[in-house]
Amino acid sequence: MKKIWIINGPNLNFLGIREKGIYGNDDYESVCEYIKRQFNLKSPKEVEIEIFQSNYEGKIIDILQSAYFEKIDGIVINPGAFTHYSYAIFDGIKSIQIPTVEVHLSNIHKREDFRKISVTAPACIAQIYGKGKDGYVEAVKLLLEK
Repeated sequence: MKKIWIINGPNLNFLGIREKGIYGNDDYESVCEYIKRQFNLKSPKEVEIEIFQSNYEGKIIDILQSAYFEKIDGIVINPGAFTHYSYAIFDGIKSIQIPTVEVHLSNIHKREDFRKISVTAPACIAQIYGKGKDGYVEAVKLLLEK
C-alpha cells in the first residue's frame, strides 16, 4: 500500500468562503472528503491518504520533513500563496527526495501576473492547475504510477 500525503497551504481552509467565483462553493472539509472518497471506493488497499493544512510556512516544512521520516511514498502540495515566493518550501521539497506534485485549484496562468510564477514547481515532478478538486485526484493517480 502506498502512503500519500496532501499538504495544503494558507487560506485553503477558507474554501467555500473566499472568492467563490475562483475557488467554487465546496468547503475545505468536503474537498478533503471528495479526494479520499475517490480512492476508498475504488481501491481501499492501494493507497492511504492523509491530508494536512497550515497557514504557516514553517509548519508546512515540518510536515514535509516528517514525510521523510515516515517514509511517505508521494506528496501532493498546494502551497497557496507560498507558491510564488517560498524558497524555503522549495528547499523542503528538494531535500526530502519524495515525488511531489504541485496542485492549484484555479488556473494560475489566467490570473494576476504574480500567480503565473511558481518558485516551488521546479522541485516537483509535475504541476496541475485549473482542474478544481479533481486536480488533487489526478495528482494522486500520477503518484500511484511512480
